[in-house]
Amino acid sequence: VLLVESGGGLVQAGGSLRLSCAASGFTFNGYSMAWFRQAPGKERESVAAISWSASSTYYADSVKGRFTISRDNAKNTVTLQMNSLKPEDTAVYYCAARPGRSVGWVNFDYNYWGQGTQVTVSS
Repeated sequence: VLLVESGGGLVQAGGSLRLSCAASGFTFNGYSMAWFRQAPGKERESVAAISWSASSTYYADSVKGRFTISRDNAKNTVTLQMNSLKPEDTAVYYCAARPGRSVGWVNFDYNYWGQGTQVTVSS
């Protein structure tokens, strides 16, 4: 199993970034996917999650209305579109995969993790 995130970087407050996660080594459409983030000195937290069919999506209150999670099962990718970014969104963002149709929301729900991509939002 391999999850590779990309798309992180430095952006000014109010700007946008699009994170992508390329998955390989497993049957992608049999897995729920999620994005987590971890800021320095803080615990890893859930950001967004999506069911295997993309019929259900979930968001942390702090990102609702600004972030959108999506997936392309034909391309084995999951994407996080981040708009109206704030300095408090600064963190390392991780892609995670969970087998089955139920969508998890916490760290231990997810079996596989990417290496993370840094997002820095300047004020």
